[in-house]
Amino acid sequence: MAKYTKEDIFSMAKEENVKFIRLQFTDLLGIIKNVEIPVDQLEKALDNKIMFDGSSIEGFVRIEESDMLLYPDYDTWVVFPWTAEKGKVARLICDIYNPDRTPFAGDPRSVLKRQLKEMEALGFTHFNIGPEPEFFLFKMDENGEPTLELNDNGGYFDLAPTDLGENCRRDIVLELEDMGFEIEASHHEVAPGQHEIDFKYAHAVTTCDNIQTFKLVVKTIARQHGLHATFMPKPLFGVNGSGMHANMSLFKGKNNAFFDESTETGLSETATQFIAGVIKHARSFTAITNPTVNSFKRLVPGYEAPSYVAWSLRNRSPLIRIPASRGLSTRIEVRSVDPSTNPYLAMTVMLAAGLDGIKNKLTPPTPIDRNIYVMDQEEREKLGIHDLPATLKEAIEVMNADPIITAALGDHVLSRFNEAKEIEWDMFRLKVHPWEREQYLQLY
Repeated sequence: MAKYTKEDIFSMAKEENVKFIRLQFTDLLGIIKNVEIPVDQLEKALDNKIMFDGSSIEGFVRIEESDMLLYPDYDTWVVFPWTAEKGKVARLICDIYNPDRTPFAGDPRSVLKRQLKEMEALGFTHFNIGPEPEFFLFKMDENGEPTLELNDNGGYFDLAPTDLGENCRRDIVLELEDMGFEIEASHHEVAPGQHEIDFKYAHAVTTCDNIQTFKLVVKTIARQHGLHATFMPKPLFGVNGSGMHANMSLFKGKNNAFFDESTETGLSETATQFIAGVIKHARSFTAITNPTVNSFKRLVPGYEAPSYVAWSLRNRSPLIRIPASRGLSTRIEVRSVDPSTNPYLAMTVMLAAGLDGIKNKLTPPTPIDRNIYVMDQEEREKLGIHDLPATLKEAIEVMNADPIITAALGDHVLSRFNEAKEIEWDMFRLKVHPWEREQYLQLY
């Protein structure tokens, strides 16, 4: 990330003819919010003097304690390339502070920073993350509303003309590169209308900022192509859902703490302990990494998403896979995460899980190098392979019983998250769905 001063930002705003600045932050559910100010208010913003009504934001504060302060992170300054030449729009990502200028306990970005301090107390300097976000492109109707009509019938790594989203995907990549992203891969995914764009790993907070920016760019550019981009985990029955695999590693300075060339696997003791922690808490953090009712329609056998808590050096059916690269690229890949998650909270709970493994010197179970999907339940139980939660309700219950995960989130986030998800589950539980009418309306 670039290191900008206040003077740098004033200079760049003038050079780029910036007229408006979006002070951006993320709510509890992972939705991007922003306060837009004219450029003549930029100095006030950079001095942390812009306030907003936190009671209107999901999971923030009550009506009687609504005033919150925006603290822009200077290094997140970027000008949106697609905005008008006569007056461009720039963006600064902000941390949320209380009126007494203490960090707000319900700010997801601050929650992640708090967990990173625990990591640093153990002697690690960086938590690097490389995400692999997937999304679907649907056509829009004449009113600009999304339909369920896919824009192509392509498959994995297909090219145009089968992949009709190629031009849209290419424009997304160009916009991202203009904004400073280093794109590593862009391709059609397994399902029709499904795509993946991978960008270079970065430190945890930067990666989460990039994920949020990525979603905004994808949706914006797709709309310019007459398409609707969705990061919904499972928009269609019978095809693969969208994941956001998270590749993670811990560093001490310039050294990857997950690599040890003296071991047969190339994995250090730190890496195996981290894996053991993730395995131990995987069921508990699923409510955060897969936070919607729809998320659990993806976590089922047969569609490449993991359903079982296990790990392997090569097998792709378990929750955790260890990519073959070693040295500085040594990492673990957690495959259950989906793109509906709040990235700041997702990385918080996975880091907390891994650090618990390191603190308590946990040993991971035996790696599973066979296809778990073809095993029956009895065989899985003998091998100690547990199922991920099957519903949002189950995931919430398991999360609340885990003191490591609940402590990482903090009381404020935990209580507000529980409240929001209880409402979501009740809305789903009480609604009569089309499947029920198809099954029962004539039968009974």
